[in-house]
Amino acid sequence: MVASIYETYQARTTASAAIHSRTQQVVPGGTSRQAGYWSPYPLTIDRGEGIYLWDIDGHRYLDLINNYTSMVHGHAYPPVLEATKQAIKHSTGWAAANKYQCSLAEQLVERVPATEQVRFTNSGTESAALSLNIARTVTGRNKLLMARYGYHGSLPEFETGSSGNEGPITYLAGFNNLEEFETILESHGHEIAAVFLEPVLGSGGVKTASKAFLLGVEKAARKAGALLVLDEVLTFRFAPGGSQTEQGLKPDLTMFGKLIGGGFPVGAVGGEKGLLSVFNPVDMRIFHTGTFNANPVTMAAGDVSVRELTAPRIAHMAKLCSKLRDGLTVLAADCGLPLSISHHESCLNLYFSDSAPESSTVREDQEIITRFHLAALNHGLFLAPRGMMALSTITTQEHIDEVLELTSLAMKDVATELQR
Repeated sequence: MVASIYETYQARTTASAAIHSRTQQVVPGGTSRQAGYWSPYPLTIDRGEGIYLWDIDGHRYLDLINNYTSMVHGHAYPPVLEATKQAIKHSTGWAAANKYQCSLAEQLVERVPATEQVRFTNSGTESAALSLNIARTVTGRNKLLMARYGYHGSLPEFETGSSGNEGPITYLAGFNNLEEFETILESHGHEIAAVFLEPVLGSGGVKTASKAFLLGVEKAARKAGALLVLDEVLTFRFAPGGSQTEQGLKPDLTMFGKLIGGGFPVGAVGGEKGLLSVFNPVDMRIFHTGTFNANPVTMAAGDVSVRELTAPRIAHMAKLCSKLRDGLTVLAADCGLPLSISHHESCLNLYFSDSAPESSTVREDQEIITRFHLAALNHGLFLAPRGMMALSTITTQEHIDEVLELTSLAMKDVATELQR
């Protein structure tokens, strides 16, 4: 009898199963990160190098998610390793400023016209919380407006929106639905401190906003006296100055994260000097501190990561991702599987259905995508359980060919199992 996809996964990952069982005794659910969990248990990764990962059972995987886009240059990227090695020689942190913070902030200010100054945090979630604090302080209002199924971190104010439900202080409008945003801002603008918006939904399934929608929301927010907070935590990888420079936007605040840390925990808020003056120690309106804010090792790694993200490399990733999208479409058709792909530049999301849903969190193909994810792992492909893929600058055409070859095997396994 042929082993099922599920059984094959369990048979080849016994060491991961064992450590997950141990971890469950001391960590709730065996994980501190929901996005890193899947049933029956997640892999335990031993190391990464270049475009590959190795689990503790010794299996190699071609990494197609790159820690949810943050490892934009792949794993153990030599220039980042060298920068962090030099920084660590002088300690891993101290209660004073460091030169790397200035260098990274200068790069962000140079690349992003709407950002005149930067305040560093330790995650995208912290950046969202800080942005909301700024908006509340300068407007005197309390509520926020965001896109339904948008994602701005794991705080209650934003998580309710991610699930598609309004909360006590959270208004929701449809992504790419300018009329809904305008209506809410016209009716409740006097309560809304900030409009939070992603140019491309990441967690929501790689859905791209139209330029007209983005510019319309910006105009409506200005009219209502609310701040526009543009979440570029993911989308900063799509252009040297982020998506806002491509779309002609000038947000009041910009959220940064992921790749600007070079693989280390990081977040940042950028904006005009007038807005960020709320942190000025001489005339402070917001008290903001953190033991690891602008940590020297993180700043050194991020400084290199951002500098190495050039326009040609961004274009290279986008070109290969388009080829990957086209190849995946052909493979699914060959296997008789329905497939829709949401795609933007160097990221895409798979849906085994005739059309893509409003969000990857409300999909109808959960059974198939769950099987495909495990089948892909069985054949040495590492992608997000929801079908998201994000390429790195070191990806080559040979890697894309390898991905398509292994994906073909995984899709055939899924098609065979569905026919049983």
